[in-house]
Amino acid sequence: MAVYIVVFIFGLVIGSFLNVCIYRIPRKLSITIPSSRCPSCKTPIKPWDNIPVLSYLLLGGRCRSCNTKISLRYPFIEFLNGLFYISILWKFGIGWHTLIYSLFLSSLIVITFIDLDFQIIPDIITLPGIPLGILAGAFLLPDPFLRSSILGIKKSFLGAFTGFLLFYLIAISGSAIFKKEAMGGGDIKMMAMVGALSGWKGVFFTTFFGSLAGTIIGIFTMLSKGNPKDTKIPFGPFLALGALITLFFGQEILSYYILLFQRY
Repeated sequence: MAVYIVVFIFGLVIGSFLNVCIYRIPRKLSITIPSSRCPSCKTPIKPWDNIPVLSYLLLGGRCRSCNTKISLRYPFIEFLNGLFYISILWKFGIGWHTLIYSLFLSSLIVITFIDLDFQIIPDIITLPGIPLGILAGAFLLPDPFLRSSILGIKKSFLGAFTGFLLFYLIAISGSAIFKKEAMGGGDIKMMAMVGALSGWKGVFFTTFFGSLAGTIIGIFTMLSKGNPKDTKIPFGPFLALGALITLFFGQEILSYYILLFQRY
């Protein structure tokens, strides 16, 4: 039980850093300098006012200096990242893969909220994630992803290539049909990163679940706004959701369908 508490607290702390990344990366600001400060009055935040989740509750969700309301998103992201970390520990146990999966899910959180705000997926996250994913997928990650071997490197490359090629083809096909950009380059590079970690099967699982969620939410969003042509829905958050489902339940779902087909 103690290890779960430690991992959860660590996840909260990293979640606080993710908030910094989400705010600063798309604005092309340094993620290390200056220290955290109120977005409204620019007053540096004292260390005791920067405790993940707890400080938000103690301050009543407001800045100590200017009393401006602080977005609930900040403690939500901190808590979400902590929840992800203990979920990884519960599902996969402790090992190098625990660190890799935690880093992967944290990157998905950053991608999701930046894409929601700015409709971009920063290269600074996905481009380093591709070679790191290839190496991790080949040597550090257990099944249901990749086995540690030279063959694992080939599978990692295949997964990255599959993710890139699939979404590149979708992008150029959509552009040709609709006469405008149907998918950004950020989605393509993101799926190359996902494929490097999860292999080609993970790419298709992620695409399926992401597309399903995107279709459902997209229909409701367009109907509620009443002007479908002007509605822009970033795909990155849905791909992140698909990758999350694939990571935690992909092997079980695949095994279920294999048994189902064997019966019938």
